[in-house]
Amino acid sequence: MQYVVDTSVVVAAFRSSRGASFALMTAIGRGEIGILVTTAVMLEYEAVLKRPEQRVVHGQSVDEIDDALRNLASFAGCVETYYRIRPALRDPTDEMFLEAAINGHADAIVTFNIRDFRSAIELGVRAIKPAEALSWSRR
Repeated sequence: MQYVVDTSVVVAAFRSSRGASFALMTAIGRGEIGILVTTAVMLEYEAVLKRPEQRVVHGQSVDEIDDALRNLASFAGCVETYYRIRPALRDPTDEMFLEAAINGHADAIVTFNIRDFRSAIELGVRAIKPAEALSWSRR
């Protein structure tokens, strides 16, 4: 399985070692599940994880975040964005994830914001929650 992972899931994995987000990111780190990213997606992960209010909660230093993202980038599939699909979603900040999924032929976008990606199904992209992504990958 190849997934595009929304920032909300990455942040949840940083914030807690319990739950489906952490399990998903662990499976990605082990190579059991594939993750697809674009430069814009990686920059989004970095910007959000380094926000002071996020760092207070997850407790990671800037260097630790850089190391984690460098590790993620080392095994992620890098997607070139040939097709831009805008506007397609109700939240313009989610467009980069949809474009990564379409250009990378992802199996789904993993997110907590299913409602924001509802119209992606018309473009052939499913949005699923982390627990569903884990169960799909175990089939």
